[in-house]
Amino acid sequence: MKNIFKIAIVGVTFILCSTTMNAQKIAHINLDSLISIMPESKTAQQAVQDYAKQLEEQVTAMQSELKTKYDDYQAKSKDMAEVVRASKEKELNDLNQRIQDFQQQAQTDYQRKSAELSKPVYEKAKKAVDAVAKENGFKYVLDTSTGMVIYSEQSDDIIGLVIKKLGITPGATPIVAPANNAPKGGTPNKK
Repeated sequence: MKNIFKIAIVGVTFILCSTTMNAQKIAHINLDSLISIMPESKTAQQAVQDYAKQLEEQVTAMQSELKTKYDDYQAKSKDMAEVVRASKEKELNDLNQRIQDFQQQAQTDYQRKSAELSKPVYEKAKKAVDAVAKENGFKYVLDTSTGMVIYSEQSDDIIGLVIKKLGITPGATPIVAPANNAPKGGTPNKK
């Protein structure tokens, strides 16, 4: 009886140990909050604001030029010859179009500059998250600001098991697999 009891205890201990060893440690972080307190983020934000200010000043100067020319046109248009009036109107329309084009290009440039300056900050934060996850044995780290997995260890792809469970015959339906099976920001799954 004592031997059966010892065997049962050893069996339960083995099961508990193997379950504990296979436990998945999952963590979370609000990456937006982390990035917002990083000194590099404040520097990047200031640079983006300075860039936006330059663009706004240019638009304001162009609009001021348009207003001056339009006011001049309004004051003198009654005394202008038809050909001169048409030329001035074309000049005003062209200037207005250049302002609109500049505003659209400025918006695109602003977004590009913002992305360019924030990328190194994000990458530094991401590297720190990866390092902390590895150091502390986390298998997955979830970003609570986006709901995405931002770190994952190498894991098994279970698509074959799921296909089998669903009773799907491989080859009957084309399976389109992404080039990288890892969640965004994670480590690619390798077999």
